[in-house]
Amino acid sequence: MSTIIKKPIITEKATAGNENGIFAFEVDRKANKLEIKRAVEKMYGVHIVDVRTLTYGGGKSSTKFTNRGVVEQKSRVWKKAIVTVAEGETIDLFNNF
Repeated sequence: MSTIIKKPIITEKATAGNENGIFAFEVDRKANKLEIKRAVEKMYGVHIVDVRTLTYGGGKSSTKFTNRGVVEQKSRVWKKAIVTVAEGETIDLFNNF
């Protein structure tokens, strides 16, 4: 498994785009679009047309009351890449991971 691509995102919303050649992956936070494109092309043997990225998390998620006082927790910071493969190609997410 690549160090850039951590895992595919398999949710109802993410898999709805699979028929149109759109796939979502959790990727390394420091990876740029070109590195993500090369990693997906190498791992799955497809041609990538477009890469879009989104960064999530880092905000306040909850407040916890402990015997030491109030502790604010932050949500996990992670990056999602949405890739579009060339027309006629597809990625089989269930057999490669």
